[in-house]
Amino acid sequence: MALLRKINQILLFLLVLTLCVILYNKVQKMPSAILNNESSRMGATIAAINSIYTNTDSNVLFYIVGLKSSIPHIRQWIENSKLKDIKFKIVEFNPMVLKGKIRPDATRPELLQPLNFVRFYLPLLTHEHEKVIYLDDDVIVQGDIQDLYDTKLTRGHAAAFSDDCDLPSTHEMVRSVGMQNTYMGFLDYRKETIRDLGISPSTCTFNPGVIVANMTEWKHQRITKQLEKWMQKNVAENLYSSTLAGGVATSPMLIVFHGRYTTINPLWHIRHLGWSPDARYSEHFLQEAKLLHWNGRYKPWGYPSGHIDFWEKWFVPDPSGTFKLIRPNN
Repeated sequence: MALLRKINQILLFLLVLTLCVILYNKVQKMPSAILNNESSRMGATIAAINSIYTNTDSNVLFYIVGLKSSIPHIRQWIENSKLKDIKFKIVEFNPMVLKGKIRPDATRPELLQPLNFVRFYLPLLTHEHEKVIYLDDDVIVQGDIQDLYDTKLTRGHAAAFSDDCDLPSTHEMVRSVGMQNTYMGFLDYRKETIRDLGISPSTCTFNPGVIVANMTEWKHQRITKQLEKWMQKNVAENLYSSTLAGGVATSPMLIVFHGRYTTINPLWHIRHLGWSPDARYSEHFLQEAKLLHWNGRYKPWGYPSGHIDFWEKWFVPDPSGTFKLIRPNN
């Protein structure tokens, strides 16, 4: 009897262990998406979440990162709207982690907002996942987010981004509005510290508004510490050409990840929609895109902006009436 009881205990242990492994694998395969929640553009976060939630059958876990003052509003918005059934966690971002790391820049003050640097601190925001997706709030997802999450990262790479020279269809847009897509537009090559990096100024950049990140590699390579180092160097030496490309948060990532990232399928990051209200893609091209990004000054919740219809259909009105779209008739 004692032997039989011992065997039963071993079998029970193996059963529990198997269930734990199954649950762990299920959690790891469940897409987790990190988005910012800035109070003045909260409707953007809501629209992005709605587009993701509607276009997938996967059980997505949303991490909504905001400052303390914005948390009650976003929670109320979600819980009192059609999004009440989403699975989400709200994470408070402490801006004190940025103290002494951001150089003032009067040309694009909006790019100095604390939440613009959330992407530097991904491992501090979630501890449960091997892989996460980071998305800027000014995106709309038209494809199944599971496909983006399943992006296979090259061994040793901590992140995947979209190259700024990857899609011929966007080249005319870039040229027409004078955008920068090389390192010259983000780094000040007059500075010796930048020249010593050995990076050609004509090297194509990548856009960190959409990131697929491997948390194990990120922590192993101490990516956050590296990014902070280049933030502090900029405070001391003014290394970045922010007046050219607005790359206050982008520039450190371009340095740290140079030559060490996997590329995302180009259709999963069609960008520059917010660069000019007059620059336009073809409707067919945008319909085929998996993700649209209104990076630039002209946001689709404001006016003027380009391709507003692709964004506005995902907007969920604020139950409190606090956040309102800016349109010609209001």
